[in-house]
Amino acid sequence: MTEQISLTRRAALAVMGATAAYSAIPAFAQSDEVAALEEMSIGSEDAPITMIEYASFTCPHCKNFHANVLPLIMENYIDTGKVRMIYRGIYFDRLGLWADMLARCGGPDRYFGITSMIYDKQGEWTAAENAVGVVDNLYAIGRRAGLNQVDMETCMQDNETAQAMVKSSTENAEADGVNSTPTFVINGKTHSNMPYADFVDEFDRILEG
Repeated sequence: MTEQISLTRRAALAVMGATAAYSAIPAFAQSDEVAALEEMSIGSEDAPITMIEYASFTCPHCKNFHANVLPLIMENYIDTGKVRMIYRGIYFDRLGLWADMLARCGGPDRYFGITSMIYDKQGEWTAAENAVGVVDNLYAIGRRAGLNQVDMETCMQDNETAQAMVKSSTENAEADGVNSTPTFVINGKTHSNMPYADFVDEFDRILEG
């Protein structure tokens, strides 16, 4: 048990080292030569509506959207082929970046399931006393999602992917004028956070258009 704790702590410290420069948006991107980043999306690519969600894993309003609004959108619009949703992380802090790196470790097919778990436990994993505890908590979520420790440590120490995530986040947010989370871009039109009924009005307006 002592060795397992030691290994986890070393892995957490490696994560902090790999992402040490990413404490705020202006300091995120370190290089113009970064890997292309895969968009994480759910829903039919032929859907008439594309909704981009800009969110942070440490944002309480984003947690509320994922708990109370997204399931209804999933049932009535995404699962029925009417809406395709793209998730784009916004990294106001290193914790949000680490959480997104962990979610991406499961690949596109498992990304949104892990995302739901991270949001569901937001109040727990963010409450750790220090950064090492935060990473340990994220690893615990990953294990519950079926990820193994070696793969998670590899993902979380991938500095090239971290830089690509930060660069993409910064460029996309600037292009869409995003300065708060959650923000939604629905077929090119930007919306601030809103209740489910307002999504219904916007979706139906487009579909009936």
